[in-house]
Amino acid sequence: MKRFIVAALAASLSLATATMAFAQDTGKVGIVVKIGGIPWFNAMEAGIKEQGKKLGVDASMIGPTSADPALQVRAIEDLIAQGVKVIGVVPNDAKVLEPVLSKAKEKGIIVITHESPGQKGADWDFELASSTGFGEAHAKLLAEKMGGKGEYAVFVGSLTVPLHNAWADAAIAYLKKNYPDMKLVGDRYGVAEDVDKSRSTALDLISAHPDLKGFLAFGSQGPIGAGRAIEERRKVGKIFVLGPFSPGQGQKLLKSDAISGGFMWNPKQAGEVFVTLSQKLMKGGQIKDGEQIEGLGTIHPDFEKHNIIVDQLVPINKKTVADLAAMGL
Repeated sequence: MKRFIVAALAASLSLATATMAFAQDTGKVGIVVKIGGIPWFNAMEAGIKEQGKKLGVDASMIGPTSADPALQVRAIEDLIAQGVKVIGVVPNDAKVLEPVLSKAKEKGIIVITHESPGQKGADWDFELASSTGFGEAHAKLLAEKMGGKGEYAVFVGSLTVPLHNAWADAAIAYLKKNYPDMKLVGDRYGVAEDVDKSRSTALDLISAHPDLKGFLAFGSQGPIGAGRAIEERRKVGKIFVLGPFSPGQGQKLLKSDAISGGFMWNPKQAGEVFVTLSQKLMKGGQIKDGEQIEGLGTIHPDFEKHNIIVDQLVPINKKTVADLAAMGL
């Protein structure tokens, strides 16, 4: 009888240990994006859900009602209170998020960011496009459309989104060096995550600058708003709009030449990568140089800045837009 009790106790302890180990390797993943309800982040949410189901990870997305950094802070505070294992973020304001992300890390929560290289308070940031490559690709296309001459304006999601501004820096520097006859109007305008603000700002700039020939809009709603503005002013073919946008949302504007094209990465793929990295890090996995990670390919991380950056640019043009839109992008 005593042997039976000892054996049963040993089996019970073994099961408890295994259960604890499993619990340490699993947990909820909450991913806070810039704003909910727009096609770009709808596609990202689809990637999060599909990859979560595939890998058995309890992952969900939180999309604030506006691109307000305070709403992101509140969402992250809620996730900390829930005791999630991983918090993912696509920041609206990298600086504003630093304290709450540091708080999450102090609680033992893994923090992963996207579109915010070198984010303070994050364990890792991943990018599907390098800032220089992305900015210069758009700059080259704008120069081609404008014939290397004329005035252009630059939109970003906000003046506090590091990646959008890094793209803008790269594009502006490239044009300044290679196309001296192209002149930047003002500096840049932080409106490209809001279609109405992008439209109204574009209308104002068209009125104020008769020689304006181009818009570089870094932020998924920027090309849409600027494209609508040049349609209203009947400037199609005279003013060129370039930038990353949701193909499904912008394909009519592209086909009418109100938007001249752009480049993107797949936001659904980014959602999948959030979940893949979350699972790897929850299980205690380490990020290694030269390893292959699903959705990223072979990686060469910057261990000092905690960045994983790859270049997987997808052109958006009349040949590709229908297929991209059919993917739900």
